[in-house]
Amino acid sequence: MYYNDGFSSIISIIVPLGFITVFGIIIYSVFSNIKQGIKNNNSPLLSVPAQVVTKRTTVRGERSHTTYFVTFEVQSGDRMEFEVKGEQFGQLVEKDLGILAFQGNRFISFDRQK
Repeated sequence: MYYNDGFSSIISIIVPLGFITVFGIIIYSVFSNIKQGIKNNNSPLLSVPAQVVTKRTTVRGERSHTTYFVTFEVQSGDRMEFEVKGEQFGQLVEKDLGILAFQGNRFISFDRQK
């Protein structure tokens, strides 16, 4: 026996709204990433003396996807955190001094002083 009550009409509204919301979030994320990429590409490539201040990681998901971050301090005292690849993360040590190259919020390289 099928009952056409208020609950089923609420569900018929909530489910489509949920799909629309999730789809909207995905579209927003895609366009935000594209916009940030364009902004980075239009930013000057800077190379400045810097020191590695700290390193951190975040782990997400069932497959344990790890994201690596390094914070650098430049001569003015400003600090900048960049996402880096695991290989780069492993080669950097806190208090390393060198030349940080970046473009916008995109990490390019860090050449350690010898």
